[in-house]
Amino acid sequence: MKKNNKPYVSLAIVIGVLILINLIAANFYKRFDLTENDRYTLSEASKEILLNVNETIVVDVFLKGEFPSEFKRLQNETRYLLEEYEAFNPNIKFNFINPLEENRDAQEIATDFYNAGMTPENLNITENGKVTESLLFPWAVAHFQDRRVKIHLLKKKIGDSNEDIVNSSVQQLEYAFSDGFNKLINQRSKKVAIMRGNGELADAYIADFVKSIRDYYYIAPFTLDSVAANPQKTLQQLNDYDLIVEAKPTEAYTEQEKLVLDQYTMNGGKSLWLLENVKAEKDSLFTNEENKLLAFYNDLNLTDFFFQYGARVNPEIVNDVYSAPIVLARGSGENTQFNPYPWFYEPMATSTNNHPIVNNIEAVKFNFANPIDTLKNDIKKTILLQSSKFSKLEGVPTQISLQELIQEKPDRSTYTAGAQNLAVLLEGEFTSVYKNRIQPFQVNNYKETSAENKILLVSDGDVIKNSTRNGQPQALGYDPMTATTYGNKEFLVNAVNYLLDDKGLLKIRSKEVKLAFLNTNRVAAERLQWQLVNIALPLVILGVFGFIFTWYRKKKYIK
Repeated sequence: MKKNNKPYVSLAIVIGVLILINLIAANFYKRFDLTENDRYTLSEASKEILLNVNETIVVDVFLKGEFPSEFKRLQNETRYLLEEYEAFNPNIKFNFINPLEENRDAQEIATDFYNAGMTPENLNITENGKVTESLLFPWAVAHFQDRRVKIHLLKKKIGDSNEDIVNSSVQQLEYAFSDGFNKLINQRSKKVAIMRGNGELADAYIADFVKSIRDYYYIAPFTLDSVAANPQKTLQQLNDYDLIVEAKPTEAYTEQEKLVLDQYTMNGGKSLWLLENVKAEKDSLFTNEENKLLAFYNDLNLTDFFFQYGARVNPEIVNDVYSAPIVLARGSGENTQFNPYPWFYEPMATSTNNHPIVNNIEAVKFNFANPIDTLKNDIKKTILLQSSKFSKLEGVPTQISLQELIQEKPDRSTYTAGAQNLAVLLEGEFTSVYKNRIQPFQVNNYKETSAENKILLVSDGDVIKNSTRNGQPQALGYDPMTATTYGNKEFLVNAVNYLLDDKGLLKIRSKEVKLAFLNTNRVAAERLQWQLVNIALPLVILGVFGFIFTWYRKKKYIK
């Protein structure tokens, strides 16, 4: 009797095909991104950074544990993105860690994270119509050789829902990780000068800003004091820097100093100016019994300087309904209470455009800001930050009383000045301030125009100022009295990156990612209905099918 070998032949063919498919898959690996907005496709900037990773980078992500559904999405999207990094370069390794896994005290762990510079987040979660509080550690730490960098994974804006927070966070994930990897592997090359000599903010008040950009650039102080003795040498030394930062100067500039700064711009130097033409310090309100201060014009002798470049900072104060609160103490001893009051001299400035400097950042807090006018010339002007449309302008000199402000309600009918420009980016070929004018000293190789260049003008020096506690600098943008973090640090770091042409990473910030979430209110209201649809209805259908099937079998086979 002839043996039938067909089953063995078929099995051998199947095995052979599977082996062939596995060999092909091992040698021709490819991932496909079928999402509408390509959120799982790495940008070219990220790929360029990864190509330089020749040794292992280990990423510890503290997003493991039980989360509400919205933040489970953040956990999953973080994992998916890191898988893309690992697929592109196997030197990227990652672990997900649950900080609360060992049943340690949650408050103790939160304190450890805070002391390490990684602030935990207390989130209000609404599920089934009930509001609960959840502790989240939205941080990752990337390790490379003997270096490490902290990566913040959560993006919050005042007033955002949890869905908005997760959407913003997911949108910034690639930027956050690529920026962190870039800090670890790329050597600094460009130099930033922190200007001195004109009454700028002391080191302690710009410490967190300097610390934040130190990972990218070389930082050094530079004084204009030597201009009077040897302006030409000062200009030559200043030209060695790629960017200057003028942080709240309070003393007027001489014509020689202005010419040095002008020629620095003509020679391609970038500049970030944070200045104000009104002298008004909030601390002055608490140093006298009447709790009053006098705001007055402080002429820095820069009006013609910026006028030539296409902008003007006006000696007025922006009073804005949409502003940060001021916290005041009431009572004494154990009965002391800290209460917030409206403080209209601290506008929370936002942006209406998607420029990479301000895209998807928190509101930036200003303090006694001045309005900026833009003038007609060939320079491109981009309005980065504005006050709200419910603003008004106050001329100087004027006396400001703390008691009057907290006791009187604002008259909305007087807030008719509209949105005021508070941060303006100037780009183009600048014309020298001293063109067709007598120069205060003879400049070697004087230039009347620059090549393509950039200047960022911010009409408040306190935007860069961090608070201090026990003599130690606090995080820039963090208000300890209200436990609110504003977007000051992110705005300034982005600005420096942009001014110094580090546009690759900034382009990632403009990547739009939208996630679909369930409507939590509708879920709570229709909970029982959908439970019946998803649980009871299938059982009913199964029962009906079983009854019909049994009836049919009995009818067919029982006679």
